[in-house]
Amino acid sequence: MSTGLEKLRWDLDVLAAMAAEMDDYLKSDVLYWPMARGDMPKLTLAGYLMRQRRLLQLADLLDDEEWGRLEAAIAQFNAALAEKIVRTEKRANEELGVRTRQWETYLKELPRDGGGVNYSSAAENRAMIAALTDFLENPPYQPDAAVMRSLNVQDNNLRRRWQKGEFVWPSDWEQAYPKGEYWWLYGRPK
Repeated sequence: MSTGLEKLRWDLDVLAAMAAEMDDYLKSDVLYWPMARGDMPKLTLAGYLMRQRRLLQLADLLDDEEWGRLEAAIAQFNAALAEKIVRTEKRANEELGVRTRQWETYLKELPRDGGGVNYSSAAENRAMIAALTDFLENPPYQPDAAVMRSLNVQDNNLRRRWQKGEFVWPSDWEQAYPKGEYWWLYGRPK
């Protein structure tokens, strides 16, 4: 099994590749963009934003060369977004809606899942939702109000059947995800 640091380095590779393809991605109508490298996940804004946030929060684990790569990727991402405010907001809200529906489906199927057996993997989708909402809540962007209401309902329902526990991802990532804000990473559904 990979350590948190190995996964973080893979995140950096993925982030750099996503940043390099972000301009073409935003100009397209494809929500899940197939990356040029076949061993990487599909490019989405949420996938990029989740990784960027995690890498910035855990930057003290990176060496100077890795930090330089992270800064370059972020600059490339920001350049891709320049003068695409409306298109970026539309794409982000589209993905937010899709990911929120996927999360809702996962939560509805929990009783058949044996109480969240695959919860740590499913929580990645919720982390992407959090990254998108954080992004969209910063001007000039705005999140879709109906999707945000749906997400609040889902979170309230999950809280009612939540069992507090250990952090579900590698322990060296814990500092990037404060318990109060990311409560859904500290335990499992019951």
